[in-house]
Amino acid sequence: MKGESFLSKNISGFTHTLESVIMAEDLSKAPGLLQRLDPRVKVATFVLFIISVGLARSLWVLSIIFALVLILSFLSKISIGFFLKRILLFIPIFTAVIALPALFITPGSPLVTIASKVVITEQGARTAGLLFLRVTNSLSFGVLLILTTPWPNILVALRWFRMPSLIVDILSMTYRYIFLLLHNVNSMFLARRSRVIGSFSSGENRRWLTRTLATVMAKSQHLSGEVYLAMLSRGYQGEVRVLSDFKLKRRDILWMAFALLAIVSILLWGNRL
Repeated sequence: MKGESFLSKNISGFTHTLESVIMAEDLSKAPGLLQRLDPRVKVATFVLFIISVGLARSLWVLSIIFALVLILSFLSKISIGFFLKRILLFIPIFTAVIALPALFITPGSPLVTIASKVVITEQGARTAGLLFLRVTNSLSFGVLLILTTPWPNILVALRWFRMPSLIVDILSMTYRYIFLLLHNVNSMFLARRSRVIGSFSSGENRRWLTRTLATVMAKSQHLSGEVYLAMLSRGYQGEVRVLSDFKLKRRDILWMAFALLAIVSILLWGNRL
């Protein structure tokens, strides 16, 4: 049925999102290479990696960096297929669409010609490739950091680097509210499906979806006030306290040495190859 298909697709989508989030939480606790590192070390080195990716101007170097990310993913007990789906389905594809015009409008040496007319230039292909690889590598490092580090530990690391507590608190609450929003919407879709006998038109489905979104937003606003009052009653004074006590270990020192060596190599050779 039409209405059944509409509901089934949405229920399946929300459920899949919840399952992927739960899997990500499990991956951050796996006995992999990156999971064992100090979160502060990972945040600092990954930020430096992303900066170095933005400065590199060599397609070969950017390709080697992507291969390094895949190796780190494998050593961190993350399925390569799962990792590639996370990074190649959205932003890089969108970036590739943006980069496509550069293939045809960038002047330079001819690479592809049709009917004696230059269609693609070498400079255009290089520009499009650089944009695509830079975005893909930067996104890969960000996803790898999130998959191998529990979210509270990332927030603690950000506070250690003196990020304002207000920003950290907003990030923390936003992350948790995403779960709550998905759970509420999924429950509402399941409740409607259990009460549906016939099919609904597209207009009726859109109206119901609009009412559902409005209800979820109202519930979220009401709950945010209750959560804030609960935080105040438990001693909240603008700073979130956690029980984690991070200590640098030998593997953290070795990782920092490796990361700095890799970053220096990228900066030295990123504009030469």
